[in-house]
Amino acid sequence: MKQGKIIIISGLSGSGKSTAIKALEDVGFFCVDNLPVVLLPKFLELRAGSNSEISRLALVMDIREKGFLSTYSDILDRLCKEGYRFEILFLEASEETLLRRYSQTRMQHPLAGGKSLLEAIRNEREQLKGLKRIADKVIDTSHYNVHELKAVILGHVLKVVHTGHVEVQVLSFGYKYGIPYDADLVIDVRFLPNPYFVPELGGLDGTAPGVQAFVKKWDETQIFLKKYLDLLDYLIPLYKKEGKSYLTVAVGCTGGRHRSIVVADEIFQHLKKKIDRINLVHRDIELS
Repeated sequence: MKQGKIIIISGLSGSGKSTAIKALEDVGFFCVDNLPVVLLPKFLELRAGSNSEISRLALVMDIREKGFLSTYSDILDRLCKEGYRFEILFLEASEETLLRRYSQTRMQHPLAGGKSLLEAIRNEREQLKGLKRIADKVIDTSHYNVHELKAVILGHVLKVVHTGHVEVQVLSFGYKYGIPYDADLVIDVRFLPNPYFVPELGGLDGTAPGVQAFVKKWDETQIFLKKYLDLLDYLIPLYKKEGKSYLTVAVGCTGGRHRSIVVADEIFQHLKKKIDRINLVHRDIELS
């Protein structure tokens, strides 16, 4: 077994791969952007033959290289059989987000070639479906700024050396802003009474004690929490047994500011007593 995992960052153009590779470079990874995948075996051979002290390696490989899609699968399979271990991170974002980012940077999409920007984005997403399926971690960057994305990338990569554990993310969101791409389990809590329509609570969010008390006071909330937490207690060990390393539990309400935040926090508080690697994200708490 070759020592250490090699991080491969790929995904949609404009999804934040440059930010991700810079974050890893800042913490001591040897980073290469846009390495042709056909050169990867020779690159690793030279690295091993030179007694290199490079122990942490991160590579960006994507559709900018014309031969990438037709060759990456066979090359990675062969290298895995030789003992190399890879961690593939696939970054993506919503169409709206990608259109906005390209408008702001005025860069040209690598698949533009006479097509509209939207057509190029959809074409790339379709072509990369196979790679997304085999990725170890899919990260939707739509709602992250540069600093938040760096934190997410580093938080994941620096934990990836630990095996035999499930890393859980509990995520609240609003359905009006879309279901998170990277969610494994999605629960809709719009059936619970909504504090938004209570005058003194509507302007607050789910971290406020008054909103928490309102959402949790109902019998249906307590019955639901007991049943859903029991389900998670049953499922998570099974996911771990099957070798799943990452699990995102998403909780949604209409706007992602009240009920979903309260329920997500309850789930987080319950699971953190049993799981070492767990974090809580309120995706839409700052949105109106």
